[in-house]
Amino acid sequence: MTKRQKQRLVRGALYLVFVAGVLAVGLLADWETTRRNFFNAALAREMFPDVLTIAARNTLLYTFLAFSFGLAFGLLLALMRLSSIRPYRWLATVYIETFRGLPALLTIFLVGIGIPIAFGTRWPTLVTITLGLGIVAAAYMAETIRAGIEGVPKGQMEAARSLGMSYTWAMISIVIPQGFRIIIPPLTNELVLLIKDTSLLFVIGTTPATKELLKFGRDLLNTHANATPLIVVGAVYLAITVPLTQLVRVLERRNARSR
Repeated sequence: MTKRQKQRLVRGALYLVFVAGVLAVGLLADWETTRRNFFNAALAREMFPDVLTIAARNTLLYTFLAFSFGLAFGLLLALMRLSSIRPYRWLATVYIETFRGLPALLTIFLVGIGIPIAFGTRWPTLVTITLGLGIVAAAYMAETIRAGIEGVPKGQMEAARSLGMSYTWAMISIVIPQGFRIIIPPLTNELVLLIKDTSLLFVIGTTPATKELLKFGRDLLNTHANATPLIVVGAVYLAITVPLTQLVRVLERRNARSR
């Protein structure tokens, strides 16, 4: 057999395996039980509009707050990493490596439960959520922003300084905007990750008015002993995240063409 014939034989065998698997699932699965436990239309209808007006709204709100905090704090950390002052670089490096190495769930526990117990205080829910997610997001965004700033040609800063700009103003008006143009796709990816990380917030406790998507679906799962709420919640997550991931691909292609 020639090499091409062998390749065709292997591809044909793989197609046969796929078709056999589909047929096996179609013939052996208990579709009525699956429909009743995973695709219960009556239970799915009961979830609306609360799954959108409460759970999805809260998920987007928490994501926006954490992303805004993480972006601002991450920019500060990135500038500290690039600073000529050594203690600033050390402090930023320790922070970034620490919170990139710790599980996000541990950080949320620490902010939402550990610190309030240690100091005998309780922060507002939105503050706890913003800090719990934003502290971790800032560590990842800081490295992304630093890479973007370093990706700007040094000639841009030199040209700005030759025109009489101060280092700070040249960084603010010339370098940072160009750096952010480079890192828009990875920052959008970070936004998608934050949307999914909101599912960890159940550990700090929620009220009916502050539930995010996963907590909303989990409570209904326990109440009805049916997995349909998780399917609906997953569909809402996908409706939010898939357009964003497609946007990332578009932005990456545009950046590649511009470069």
